[in-house]
Amino acid sequence: MSAPTNFWIRWRVRVGYPVGIAAFSFARPQFKWLLCGVGIALVGLLVRGYAAGHLRKHQQLATSGPYAFTRNPLYLGSTLFAVGFSVASHSWKSALLLAAYLAVFYPAVIRREQAELKTLYGAPFDEYASKVPAFWPRFTPAVASTQRFSWRIYRQNREYEAAIGLAVAMAILWILMLARG
Repeated sequence: MSAPTNFWIRWRVRVGYPVGIAAFSFARPQFKWLLCGVGIALVGLLVRGYAAGHLRKHQQLATSGPYAFTRNPLYLGSTLFAVGFSVASHSWKSALLLAAYLAVFYPAVIRREQAELKTLYGAPFDEYASKVPAFWPRFTPAVASTQRFSWRIYRQNREYEAAIGLAVAMAILWILMLARG
């Protein structure tokens, strides 16, 4: 892994916290926008959860479930989560800040993970990558699989933490909405 890639990976989480705090400070939630945003964020949460139930990290190449449509359903779900937050916050400043964060960090993280998967799985990954887009999903599954969603794997991947994060984020926006009347 190159030094520039390491930089982006290392700083992704460290920068994420102040970006999140700033996004909340710019938020001007209103009920109808909060409701729409929650709906979009829930779709992102479902995409992430469905992906987490198919992801057996470092054990096998994930190609089933949402991985048959996109190689990065977790990042797609997180992006939908961020779009939902942006809508719920009813703030173009929050939206621009979150979009900039995703645009800066996600491409580097995705490239790094793709390189790791190529190293781990070689030709099977190359074949999979030739059929399945890196981010924006296909309309039909590219890979057939009999592997099913697993709640055990979902829990093992601790994806329930994203649901907790969504609940906390939307509760904060709700409190801000009530406080700013």
